Amino acid sequence: MILRSFKWRRLAGCLGLLALVILPAGGLPAADRVNMIYTARVMSQAYPWIAHEAGMFRKYDLDVPMVFVTPGAPSVAAILSGDSEVAVIGAASITRPWVQGNKDPAFVGGIKSLLTHSIIAKPDIKRPEQLKGKRIGVSRIGSNPHYFAVQALRHYNIEPREVSFIQAGGAPETLAALVAQGIDAAVLTVPTDAQALKLGYHYVVYGPDLKIAYAATTFITRRSIAAKRGPVIGRFMRAMAEAAKIMHTDKEFTYKVMEKYLRVDDRKLLEASYNVEIKALEPRLAMKPEGFQSTLDEIAPTEPRAKAIKPQEMMDSRYLDEMDKSGFFEQIWGKK
Repeated sequence: MILRSFKWRRLAGCLGLLALVILPAGGLPAADRVNMIYTARVMSQAYPWIAHEAGMFRKYDLDVPMVFVTPGAPSVAAILSGDSEVAVIGAASITRPWVQGNKDPAFVGGIKSLLTHSIIAKPDIKRPEQLKGKRIGVSRIGSNPHYFAVQALRHYNIEPREVSFIQAGGAPETLAALVAQGIDAAVLTVPTDAQALKLGYHYVVYGPDLKIAYAATTFITRRSIAAKRGPVIGRFMRAMAEAAKIMHTDKEFTYKVMEKYLRVDDRKLLEASYNVEIKALEPRLAMKPEGFQSTLDEIAPTEPRAKAIKPQEMMDSRYLDEMDKSGFFEQIWGKK
C-alpha cells in the first residue's frame, strides 16, 4: 500500500510538472493572437480601440496587438506579406494590387462608407477656386484624404494636376504642416479639422455635404488566413460588432476612449466630431458595393482591368452572414 501510494504521488507530481510546461503561468490556455494594424488616428478607426478598452478581446479569448502603420505602401506591404492578419484600412490601398492579380486579400467588414474629410485653409483662401496652384497636404498619395481631395476639387472644376499634393504622413502631421506654413491647405477629418478651426483656419470645402460614397474604412484579412484561422477571425469580427454597438449607443464610454487614443480632452470638440462622424459609420459592419465600386472607378483610367471586376469579388461576407443568420446581431441590437 505504501509503495502504491508513493507511485500515485509520483505520477501526480509528473502530471503537475507537465501541466506547467504546457500551460502558461496563469494556468489557462493562451488567447489566440491576431496581429492587427490600423492606418489612421481618427475616430472612424476606433472600433478596435473600443473593443480593447471594453474587454471584448478578452471576452472572445483574443490577444490583439494594435500597431499603427502609415497608409499607402507601408500598410499594403504589411497586409500582403502576412505581417498583419487583420487590418483597418481604406479599400483603395488594396484595390490596385487586387486588380493587378493578388486575389488573396478579402474585405470582411465595413466601417465607413462615406468620406467626411474637408479641406481646411488659411484665411486668405476663401473659395475652392482659389486652391488652384496651391500646396494641399494629405497623409499619403492614394490615401482616403488624397482621394477625397481629387473628387472634391473636380466638383469645383479643378483637376488634380492644377494643385500640388504634399504627403505629410498622418492627420496630426498634416495639421502641423499647415501651422508651419509648409502647405496652403490641408485635407482633414474629425477631430483634427475642429482643432484647425480653433487655431484660426476655416473650411474651404466641407466634405460631409458632398456625400461622396467610398469604402473609406474597412476590415480586411487574407483568404489564406481565413482558410486556416476562420473561427479566430470570426471571433475577432464578433468583437468588432460589439464594439460598433458600444460606439453607436454609449457616447460617454466612446468619448473616454477617444480622449485616450486621440489625445483630445476638449469635450465640445469630441461631441461635435462624434455627431458628424457617427452618421457615416456602419453599425452592423455592412459592406456597401457602391463604396467599393468607387475605388475601382478611381484606378480604372490607369488599370483597365478594374472595369471588368465587380465589387463583390473583393468581398467575403461569411462573417457578417454568420452573425446575421445566427441571430448574433439581433442579440446585441435587439429585434429589428
